[in-house]
Amino acid sequence: MGVAFRVEKRAMKINTGKGTISLVTLVAILSVSAIVSLPGLAISPILDDISRIFPNSRELEVSMLESLPSLMIIPFMLLAGRWSVDKNNIRILVIGTAIFLLSGIWSLFSTHLIELIIASTIMGIGAGMIIPLSTGLIVQYFTGNQRVRQLGVSSAVNNLTLVIATSVVGYLADVSWHLAFIVYLLPIVTLLLIPAISRTKPEPEPQDGAQNRQTTLNLRIIIGLMLFYFAITYLSLIVTFNTSYLAAERGLSSEKSGLIISLFFLSIMAPGFVLDRIVAWLGKWLNFVSLVVMGLGLVLMALRHAPNAMLWVGAILAGLGYGVMQPVVYDKAATNAPPRLSTLALSLVMAVNYLAILVAPFILDLTDDLLHATHHRLAYLVNGVLTFVLAVVTLFRLHRSPVLGSDD
Repeated sequence: MGVAFRVEKRAMKINTGKGTISLVTLVAILSVSAIVSLPGLAISPILDDISRIFPNSRELEVSMLESLPSLMIIPFMLLAGRWSVDKNNIRILVIGTAIFLLSGIWSLFSTHLIELIIASTIMGIGAGMIIPLSTGLIVQYFTGNQRVRQLGVSSAVNNLTLVIATSVVGYLADVSWHLAFIVYLLPIVTLLLIPAISRTKPEPEPQDGAQNRQTTLNLRIIIGLMLFYFAITYLSLIVTFNTSYLAAERGLSSEKSGLIISLFFLSIMAPGFVLDRIVAWLGKWLNFVSLVVMGLGLVLMALRHAPNAMLWVGAILAGLGYGVMQPVVYDKAATNAPPRLSTLALSLVMAVNYLAILVAPFILDLTDDLLHATHHRLAYLVNGVLTFVLAVVTLFRLHRSPVLGSDD
């Protein structure tokens, strides 16, 4: 019995690359990743319903429920990154999660659109405070291949939660539109698990680790990562923003377009569970191969006479390509900063993701105007070609750029 207990206890420990933590601590860390994408995006399927519930509202006012959280996330993400340098990270996490939760409760019981708008704005503040810590905690507790693996799992958990939430919201709204906002109560789980994080102190980074070779932020590489991350996020976002229009042009229902978008997010999630193996297999070719896969997916979605199945295949390929690159960008950001500045580095890089979400609709609209587009396929083709161009640039920079290719 004693031997069985020791084996069971050992199985509950997670290797961090510099020691071990309990499974509960890992679940607590991943619970932060699970909730950070919910503000705005989780209720996107019911925005049309909300327009009907508040018939005197303008479309812009309703769209604020989706856009305002992202607008508030960016400045408070950067602030949280700066606070993480000399403030207690657990305290930042508790305050941010509590703000998120309280605004979610307010949304659940709101009866006026203006209340929902204000609650969404406040939710963006709370989410902005915890987003850098969703990856920052993984960087603090893990190193090496174990860090890459858990960043992949974190990305997978993030996208899986978003897919489940957006699916559940539609069914809850059929019962009552108020119930759709119940997904914003998930931070309760994170708040209950935070003590498990605070009880477990991260082991120091190994003396020969990449982070300890840094004395300050490597701004050249961080800025390069920001530009690269903005580019791949913008190029892939067309699947999220334009697929409903593309599906309508092909005579597909809104339900099928929603399934295609969900498949895209599930595909982003999939590589996360085996990311360390993918990184080991592709090595310096990782970004090049991922960009080619993503570009191919976007071009397949643009094909005029291709069967409708190509929309599904294209969404899968675009999601897989992006899903490999995203967590690797986070890992490179962390390893190009000393341990005490790693969360700040992550906040700078992660902020451009939300910037891309904010500006993508305007860039896509401007592109359509410049090209006098009469259909939505052209935008997919343009983004696919741009992705291939970025892949070619990556190919010629494999041995010279720590952003696009090797880490030498």
